[in-house]
Amino acid sequence: MRYLFYCLLPLLLVSCQSRPAADPATTAATAPPNIIFLLTDDQRWDAAGFMGNAIVQTPHLDSLAARGVVFDNAMVTTAICAISRASILSGQYALRHGIHDFGTSFTPAAWSATYPAQLRAAGYFTGFVGKYGVGHLPEDTARVRFDRWYGFNGQGGYEGKDADGNYEHLTHRMGRQAVEFIDAVPDQQPFCLSVSFKAPHVQDGDARQFIFDPAYAELYADVEVPVPLTADPEYFERLYPFLQQSEARRRWGLRFATPEMYQTMVKGYYRLITGIDDAVGRITDELRRRGVADNTIIVLLGDHGFYLGEHGLAGKWFGHEESIRVPLLYYDPRLPTGRQGARVPEIALNVDIAPTLLAAAGVEAPAEMQGRSLLPLIRGLPVDDWRRDFYYQHPFDVRTLAEENEQLWPIPRSEGLVSLDHKYLSYYDEPAPNEEVYDLGADPHEVTNLANEAARRPLRDSLRQRMEVIKATLR
Repeated sequence: MRYLFYCLLPLLLVSCQSRPAADPATTAATAPPNIIFLLTDDQRWDAAGFMGNAIVQTPHLDSLAARGVVFDNAMVTTAICAISRASILSGQYALRHGIHDFGTSFTPAAWSATYPAQLRAAGYFTGFVGKYGVGHLPEDTARVRFDRWYGFNGQGGYEGKDADGNYEHLTHRMGRQAVEFIDAVPDQQPFCLSVSFKAPHVQDGDARQFIFDPAYAELYADVEVPVPLTADPEYFERLYPFLQQSEARRRWGLRFATPEMYQTMVKGYYRLITGIDDAVGRITDELRRRGVADNTIIVLLGDHGFYLGEHGLAGKWFGHEESIRVPLLYYDPRLPTGRQGARVPEIALNVDIAPTLLAAAGVEAPAEMQGRSLLPLIRGLPVDDWRRDFYYQHPFDVRTLAEENEQLWPIPRSEGLVSLDHKYLSYYDEPAPNEEVYDLGADPHEVTNLANEAARRPLRDSLRQRMEVIKATLR
């Protein structure tokens, strides 16, 4: 009912002109919050200052994290762009939303149950900036589904020009478009803006891979980026042959095959992330200028993780920590002092984003959503039945994808069970042995596969059984 208030507001103002003006503080406290959801592409959990990275510079995000809540164990249910983005929008696992490739789109009925559609139906002014990533959304459809559409289909390109013909990097343009959206929001109407960055994803088919804004060319130039422990060839040799011959190894050759390449590529990756941070700074500046900063929630999530040479791999897809763990911060200027800067240890998932945003707006989540609102954890409330593990699935079949000028290697499909203590993975299309089991407490770098050890078979079998139990509940 409170959203009906915004529809009737002009009539109420006319009929109540003789009444004293409302207290702005009271109005801000009772009005639905504005929401900005920031999604990064390929940003692993530790690639930000607020996640403990001492090299990459993210001062604006660090500031939000210091005044917000950070999830230390945020993960994705599928580590690939299209499927994860479908899960984020719908709050559903891939088993339910059925989007397993880059060509499948939401049906109109499925779209109606996504968080942007639900918020718009509740009276929010909605906008989308950047990489859409779920099938192909025609321009006319996009402009019907959002009040303002600044999105694009496919991967997009980093290098472009502004209206005056000057060079403009994609991330800079997206920051500008986000500001344009904020300026376009009608007075007194709550808004939800989804900003879906391409960064720090590579530019596929370009030898430079990480194409950052030239403004950052000198940033990190004098830094020596540490090489991860598991980049040693010893750990690559421990992988199953089908992983050694996968697309993740081919892309390792494009990025990390020599020490010089490693330094160049990782610094490019970090420069793209700093570009995101600067765009966030422009957005927060505009919120303050418009006088809406005190009632605007900002959420940042990575769509999945990213190997930076660990296990001799690049890309994502598989179930290692580098691939599935992501940064997640939730900033709400109305948080009590005691919750500002809080860290949450429980498992948060990409499917939790949609129900969380709806809960923050006071909108009931559709029954189709399978994630859970994170608000109780954000508020520091006890939650006795919070998940202790989850089902991971990577159903994408690489044979459905043809990338220009690239011959793709296999990407073994997989599923598994992930907890904070153990991990079970099965590459179900591959000949046995094709399972992995890790004791994460004793082996946080996932270098010792226990699946084929006779003494650990009971553990493997119990994890596999638990996976099947959870899987059966998700369809």
